[in-house]
Amino acid sequence: MRFGVLQCAEDTDYVKKKYGGYFGVFLRMLAEEGEIWDVFRVADGDFPDDGEIGVYDGFVITGSCKDAYGDDAWICELLTLLNKLQLMNKKILGICFGHQILARALGGKVARAESGWDIGVRSINLSSSSMKIFSNLEMPTTLSVIECHRDEVHELPSEVEVLAWSDKTRVEMFRYRDNIMGVQGHPEYSTDILKQLIDDRLLQCNLIEESYAVEIRSKLEMDPDMESWKELCTSFLKGRL
Repeated sequence: MRFGVLQCAEDTDYVKKKYGGYFGVFLRMLAEEGEIWDVFRVADGDFPDDGEIGVYDGFVITGSCKDAYGDDAWICELLTLLNKLQLMNKKILGICFGHQILARALGGKVARAESGWDIGVRSINLSSSSMKIFSNLEMPTTLSVIECHRDEVHELPSEVEVLAWSDKTRVEMFRYRDNIMGVQGHPEYSTDILKQLIDDRLLQCNLIEESYAVEIRSKLEMDPDMESWKELCTSFLKGRL
């Protein structure tokens, strides 16, 4: 099988040094023996050619510091690519920004969250229908995941199914047909990545206040359910549900 990562964010120095960049972080979560994985740095204008997307079984869209409702040239090109992949019935897994840009591509609405930033480890609730979809995985009814976002999906077309929500965000996960799934949180993140992201990007870019950063760090004692998320995401992407 062959998969492509559509990378929408610049690597932090920490992630680059420890994991080989965000591509390495996703390989750690999703890659299995015998597979081929490629990365396309779409935020830098590096996109797969139309002639080569057919060889891929699926794509993963990463997080980003950009807004999924923006009209940067690369975001518009990404929307065009996603529409092509949807018509080809390719598996697509969107994470954070990827979740939001998928919602936009499907005709939904993405905007600033009325409740502001959501950063830290949060428990999300799986719907009864999602428990049926994931029944062979024996998932618990709640899963903890790292969150780091201030935008969210506000609206989805009626044919898109919400699979999970939290007390902070109404659409934590959704599915369209059997080939598109979005996850608002970061199942690929461990707490060390979030801590460095807070220090190296959010604080340095004045996106959050120091007092808020201190509050977040003090609550990062609970580990996210990384193994459960790994099983869920790999099973979806590789058609094992």
